[in-house]
Amino acid sequence: MMAMQMMSQELGDNTSELAGRELEAAVLNKAATLLEEVVGKWQEDADHALLDNALKYNQTLWSVFQAELLNGDNPLPMALRENILTLSSFVDRRSFEVQAYPAPEKLDILIRINRSLAEGLMTH
Repeated sequence: MMAMQMMSQELGDNTSELAGRELEAAVLNKAATLLEEVVGKWQEDADHALLDNALKYNQTLWSVFQAELLNGDNPLPMALRENILTLSSFVDRRSFEVQAYPAPEKLDILIRINRSLAEGLMTH
C-alpha cells in the first residue's frame, strides 16, 4: 500500500489521504486520465514524451499490483489473484507494444481496463 500512496503523492493530487480500494481506484483512474491525455494530444506529442510518462506511470502501477498479488499474505481468493495477474501480463505486453509501435488507438484497451477495474473496486 505504501507504493500506492507514493504514486499518488508523486502526482501532487489529493489521493494521498485515501486508503485501500479507494486509493487503488483513484490511482487507476489517474493512470487512465494520463493515457487519455496522450490520445487527446497525440499530434502535439511528436517526441512521445507524454506517452512515455503515461506508460511509465501505468506500468509502475501494474507492477505494484503484481507485487501485492504475489504476496503470500494477500487476502484475495487465489482465482481472483490469478485473473488479475493474467490481466497485468496483458497490460505489460500492450504497453511494450505501444512503446515499440506507437499508435493512439492501442491505448484504448489500457484505458478501459483501468477504468473498469477502478469502477469494480468502488462498487465492492
